[in-house]
Amino acid sequence: MRSLERHRDVGAYALGVLDEADAFRFEDHLMECPRCAVQVTEFGPAARQLMLYRSATPRLVHPLAKPGPRMLDRLLSQVAARNRAGRRRLLLALAASVVVAVSAPVVAVLGRDDGGSAVSVAATDERSGVWAQVTAQDEAWGSNVEIEVKDGAGPRTCRLVVVGRDGSEETVTSWSVPRLDARPHTVLGGSAMHPEDIARYEVRTAEGDHLVTLKPR
Repeated sequence: MRSLERHRDVGAYALGVLDEADAFRFEDHLMECPRCAVQVTEFGPAARQLMLYRSATPRLVHPLAKPGPRMLDRLLSQVAARNRAGRRRLLLALAASVVVAVSAPVVAVLGRDDGGSAVSVAATDERSGVWAQVTAQDEAWGSNVEIEVKDGAGPRTCRLVVVGRDGSEETVTSWSVPRLDARPHTVLGGSAMHPEDIARYEVRTAEGDHLVTLKPR
């Protein structure tokens, strides 16, 4: 696969339509291409909306069929519920930061209006100085993952890896750290694993160096 073709595969990779071999080759390219890493992140919202559409559409419906008003109402309700859950996560995270030391993991389990749950965990690595907070929202297809990270050691490309309880690993998302910018940055991603199947989250550099580990309780 030539370099130009790898760049063109960013959309297909973000939407999960590459076959296993092409996805593996693209992930190798992703570790060395900050531009593609940023584009994969930018595709996140569109990919999640397509997943919502797929989960709300019966299998026998043609993929180009026009959505009916009931399905649109359902999608809007899900988006509104997710926004409310996001506000609750922010308030709970702020409260937890007051009473828990920054160096210790902070875990919160949040109820969701539609019966699911969101798990939030935060930690700081004393060696690297990187702070991160991961929130995983349980979905029918896996987990909707949001990471907020502070890393003042840029520029470098990083990625969030989920490690399952069975030892399997999956790259959730990746991003580029600006030069000497310790401000918090939020990146969105998704995993096929459900929150209860995830043993830990690891922030790594593109070269595989460990930056911080977050372990849900």
